[in-house]
Parts: sequence; structure tokens; C-alpha cells
Amino acid sequence: MEFGWFEDDREFRHELRTIIEQELPPRWADLIPGEEVASEFVLNFCRTLGERGLLTPHWPSEYGGRDASAWQFIILGEELWSAGEPRGSQYMNVNWIGPAIINAGTPEQRAYHLARISRGDVFWCQGFSEREAGTDLAAMRTLASRDGDDYVINGEKVWTSYAGVADYCFLLARTDPETTGGQGISVFLVPTDTPGFSIEPIPGVLDIHEFNRLTFRDVRVPASARLGPENQGWAVVREALSHERIGGPRYARAAQVAERLEEFAREYGELDRDGLRTRFAEAHAACHAARLLVYRAIHERIKSRPEDLAVSQARVAIVRSERLVAELALDLFEDESLARRSTGNAQLKTAMIAGLGGGSVEVQLNMVARALLGSGRR
Repeated sequence: MEFGWFEDDREFRHELRTIIEQELPPRWADLIPGEEVASEFVLNFCRTLGERGLLTPHWPSEYGGRDASAWQFIILGEELWSAGEPRGSQYMNVNWIGPAIINAGTPEQRAYHLARISRGDVFWCQGFSEREAGTDLAAMRTLASRDGDDYVINGEKVWTSYAGVADYCFLLARTDPETTGGQGISVFLVPTDTPGFSIEPIPGVLDIHEFNRLTFRDVRVPASARLGPENQGWAVVREALSHERIGGPRYARAAQVAERLEEFAREYGELDRDGLRTRFAEAHAACHAARLLVYRAIHERIKSRPEDLAVSQARVAIVRSERLVAELALDLFEDESLARRSTGNAQLKTAMIAGLGGGSVEVQLNMVARALLGSGRR
């Protein structure tokens, strides 16, 4: 079968490449995706995209989009990831926070939040993981208790990216303390400057990627900050996470890095040692496989068919492609890959982040196994 793009999709990709070429400084090619999450350049670049309707093109036009297809959603991700993801942390707003508000928000929430996201004027973080819950998101203990027209939130979230620069937190909290699992959970859109909401950096090995601890001590938010019906936030999150897990097409950048590594190996006569030709072929094939699996998940989404299995398989393939390219870089450059600003160092850190962000790859493998083996557990 021969795959191809419609003319409007090709024109869309060309439009993006033209803007990237015009706007991005040369140094951007050497940065690690996520190294600049909220710099002045990132803010201005996102505003430039927003002015041209290119920050959220796949959104409905009434919310600042272009009514573009899901194919242009993934084209947008591929081109920007290939360029080093110059949206910084705003890719989250575009990929899944905004769509979650479109799907579950009130008219007032949509009018306020979606306009700011589509203009590129706001940064978000997500309050999901907790110490005692591990990788089981449904085991959270952060509690939001109803008090008249407000909720009072108490608890702690950890490993939160971008919180230090975020204006809002997409927060999960249990609103029915008698429930367990995915029942009794609600979503809240919480300003990070709300009294009682504190943010503390957590030291980590990835010097370009900061994690944070979020603490909620009697944080009072109005009921209007709840996204979707009370106790039914799990359905909102499941839909949002399917967008998150394939919305960052890291395989696009991994493929570019693999090509640069192969050029280096060829130039210095390294291609014929230690089976490198075979390993480069495996890396290229892994990037191509990840792309096709993501396209399959997009196809399922367009056809309104269940996409959970396709999304998990695509996510695993994305992480595998990044790791194969990182291992190649380490073998080629050896200890030079430990030096900051080196190609090997950048790819190594990118691959480490990929295996954790958006749900660990082990969790995705469990989901694939359950789906294929017919387990009823979710």
C-alpha cells in the first residue's frame, strides 16, 4: 500500500516549516526538547503561532483553531519536535489540556481558558502523581471536600513538570473519600497562586528537566473550578491521556538524530565496526514503526473507534525508538556523551524523559498485555 498526504496537509507542513525557519535561531537545533520551557523566546514563538492559527489548528474555530483534522495535529507535533519543540511546556495545553476543557468544560471555562491557550499566553502543569500511589494514578489520596460553594483541597503531588512556571494546574483529587480506584475522582483547574498552594523543586539527575512537589493545605477553590461532573473525572482524564501519549511524536527528532549519527560514523569510518550498520538499520526501522503506529492511533481516533490499545502500542514504540538512538550515540561517542551540549548527552536525556513522561513505558506494556490477553482489569 502506498501512503501519501492530501494537498492541504502538504501545504500545512510547508507552512509550518517556513515559520520554523524564519523564527527559530540557529542555537535551537542544539537544545534538548524541554530545556527552555517558558523562556521569553518560547512565549513569543507560541504567540506568533497563535496569531496565525497554528498553535491549536486542530481545535474548532470557535475556540481559536482552524477546524483542522487530527492528521494536521500530528503533523504539527512532528514538525515542532523535529525543531526541538519550541513550544516549551505549552505543548501540554495544546495536546490535551485544551481538548479536555473543550470536551468537559462549561461555557465559561471554555471562553476563559481556551482563548488564552490558543493565543499562547498561559502555562500549565498537571497534578497527577502521588508518593503512595506509585504508577497507579487511581490510588491517589489528595482530597477535595465540598464546603458550600467551594471545595477545600488537601494533599500532595510529586514529580510534576513545569510547575515552577505554570499559571494553572490541571489537578486530580478525590471528591468521594469512600471510593477507591477510578471512582470518586474529580478534575480541578486551579490557579497556582491560590493561597495554600505551594511548589517546591525536587532535585533530579536530569539537569534540564525540573520536577516539583505540589502541596495543598486548605486550598479553597470555587465549584466553578471543577472540570466535568463531580466524581466522574476519571473519564475526562482517560480521554485526555490518549492525546498526551502520542501528542509528542518524539520519533521525528530521534530519526533526525539517527541520521546525524550515521553521517558522523560514515565520515570517520566507523560504520563497519561492531555491527553498527545493522544497528542503524534497526534504529531507523524503529522510528518508522513508531510513526506508523501513531498514524494507526490517529486513524482510529478519526473513525471514532476505541484507541486505547493503539495509543499504548504507539507510546511503547516511541520510547523504544528514542532509546535505540540514545544507545547508538553512547556507543559512538562514549564518554563524550556525558558532556552537556553533546548530541549523545541530549539524546540520552531525551530518551530518559520519554520513558517516564506521559505514563511509564512499563505501565503502557501492562495495558497492552491486558488488552491482548483479555484481562478484565483496568
